[in-house]
Amino acid sequence: MIMIKRAFDLIVSTIVIAGILSWLLPLLAWLIKRDSSGPVFFVQKRVGKDGKLFSCYKLRSMIDGRVTALGSWLRLSHLDELPQFFNVFLGSMSLVGPRPYMPADCQRWAAIVLYPALREKVKPGITGMAQAKGLHGIACDVNTLSQRYHWDAFYVNNRSFALDMRILWTTFRRLFPRWRPSASYATTSLRMMVSAKRSISSNWGLHWSRKKSTPSAANSPMRSSTLAGVPTSPERRPRLETE
Repeated sequence: MIMIKRAFDLIVSTIVIAGILSWLLPLLAWLIKRDSSGPVFFVQKRVGKDGKLFSCYKLRSMIDGRVTALGSWLRLSHLDELPQFFNVFLGSMSLVGPRPYMPADCQRWAAIVLYPALREKVKPGITGMAQAKGLHGIACDVNTLSQRYHWDAFYVNNRSFALDMRILWTTFRRLFPRWRPSASYATTSLRMMVSAKRSISSNWGLHWSRKKSTPSAANSPMRSSTLAGVPTSPERRPRLETE
């Protein structure tokens, strides 16, 4: 599985870099330079497999702490994450896996969930199961964080090449507005997942396994103080800045 996944990552990243990024990145770089002053690329330390730090590449979408006009479009279209195909090529990331968090966000994550290191058992990915379920952007509420954790944990415990292919196909469809899921879609999917012994979703064609299950709602991975509603004010609300 590991060798097949790495070979697939190398093949796809090489094709994307040579066939798409070779002409698209110069165009986007020109647009970024025209839109605002500053570097084209944004390099940030993220936490990878086994908790090791690596340099994650993105196209710059902010200046002086504010999202630029072009940056908003880059984020909405996810084009700002195209340079991460270089991370995949270099081996610090994979095409599919839990999204990499910043070290500070990992500390916040550890204060919210009981098993924060679970998602670090595999390489982080450009997309993951949580993203395929519509859980994008900055997370700042317990419900979203819980859903992200459940889907990341499900991927880690049930990862396979076939599941990667389904996630990639779903992610590709979600790039188009017509196919983007609503928040209720992710919530409904989560409820289906924790019901156990049942099919997760006809879209995935997978079945829940006792052996590979993640904690259920009755034995939640979220810390009890968080679930009890302790972080009620905006200042105390859990927030992950990583996209």
